[in-house]
Amino acid sequence: MGYVVLHLDKSPDNEVPMTAHIARTKMPPNAIPELTCLNEELIEFPESVADRTEAINHRLEHAGLTRKIGTNQVRVIRVMLTGTQEDMKRIAQEGRLKEWCADNLAWLRKTFGTENVVSAVLHMDEATPHIHAAVVPIVTGERRKAREKGTDKPGKRKYRTKSAARPRLCADDVMSRVKLKEYQDTYAAAMAKYGLQRGIEGSEARHVTTQEFYRNAIARQQSLQDNIGELLRIEEEKRKAVEHATTQEQTARAELHRTAAELNAIKSELKTERLKNSAAEVGTTILDGIGSMIGTSKVKRQELEIGVLRQEVAARDETIEILQKKIQTMQAEHNRELTIMQARHAAETTNLTKLHEKEVSLLKAVLSKAVKWFPYFREMIRMESVCRTVGFDDEQTAMLIKGKPLEYSGKLYSEEHNCKFTVERVTAQITPDPTDKRKLQLNIDKVPFKEWCREKFEKLRDAFCQPVRQQKYKGPKF
Repeated sequence: MGYVVLHLDKSPDNEVPMTAHIARTKMPPNAIPELTCLNEELIEFPESVADRTEAINHRLEHAGLTRKIGTNQVRVIRVMLTGTQEDMKRIAQEGRLKEWCADNLAWLRKTFGTENVVSAVLHMDEATPHIHAAVVPIVTGERRKAREKGTDKPGKRKYRTKSAARPRLCADDVMSRVKLKEYQDTYAAAMAKYGLQRGIEGSEARHVTTQEFYRNAIARQQSLQDNIGELLRIEEEKRKAVEHATTQEQTARAELHRTAAELNAIKSELKTERLKNSAAEVGTTILDGIGSMIGTSKVKRQELEIGVLRQEVAARDETIEILQKKIQTMQAEHNRELTIMQARHAAETTNLTKLHEKEVSLLKAVLSKAVKWFPYFREMIRMESVCRTVGFDDEQTAMLIKGKPLEYSGKLYSEEHNCKFTVERVTAQITPDPTDKRKLQLNIDKVPFKEWCREKFEKLRDAFCQPVRQQKYKGPKF
């Protein structure tokens, strides 16, 4: 069981902008232009009154007010009447919308007075059917402030009281806290037969104005665009980080190969030195034998040289061992950093994928709601492609999508005939397809575009294929 929606609002100043909104002389962005024809003025204006603003002024002029209306006085109270979206759609599908409108008018007139209800408009071109009513707060009876004040103090100067039956303009009496609660109760009782009930009494829920709704929608759209931009920026940073890590890995591998090559060269030199040492040891043994026999100083000098060579070989062996340990340490450090970087990249990639999937899911949900709420949404997208293919620019396409006629001179392209037709001051317009109300079609001079192209093509072909008329030869003239 749904809830009734009853919202009363004091008009701040001039009602011309609100009248333009209600009469759709200024189309709001959340309205569907194709459904505007279903809107209905439920109250007939007096003779010589053209619109809602004039009806308000007409009531004020003929109410019999004796006091001048102040510049800061509220001249009209805006009343919006509807219900939960699902229940309003159900009422419309059951064919009870006219009965619902009649009951709303009856409640308005009983509550505020028949003459005070100067306008009531049913809007069917938005997501939820609703009524905008204009109530001029003309009241009679004793003033509320006088009732609350009570008896006068003794000795105070008294003035002649005015008649309580005199009509006066007073929005405060109409919008008192007690009466606002009473309005909610009586309206819910009148709407109970439609399956609607009163909202929670004392609820802290606040009505969102049209301006706030549009502002929040624009903010959500901007936030979504900012999030997409931030995701793209983060993705670009991650890509650069991966490229940098890949470059470092390639550099480390090249350094590792170079170090391995140096190690192999050192090992080769070590083998050569060891062979030389073996030969030197053999020579030393021989020289020792010869020296023991000869006892020359040349043998001692060679022994010293051999000792120096052995020290150099030991130092080189120690250097090789240090290099090997350093290579192993560098390789282990590189593998550790590479593993950490790969794990971090995998985690960031997973988070980025989840965030991207969430954003895509949100976009899909928004598109799904747009298709559900706006029946012509898909057709508008298709017609945009058709208009661009035909040859209209962005501004002309936007004008046609809104359903407005467009006077056009230039060339129109037909995919069916693969040619362009030059036209001068033709009228293009997008209208519902008479054969299928769920579809839209492009018309040129009120003729469907395909039929118009076929007619043009037939005329061109007939003109091109018409044989040339030959004149009969009558002989030379003298």
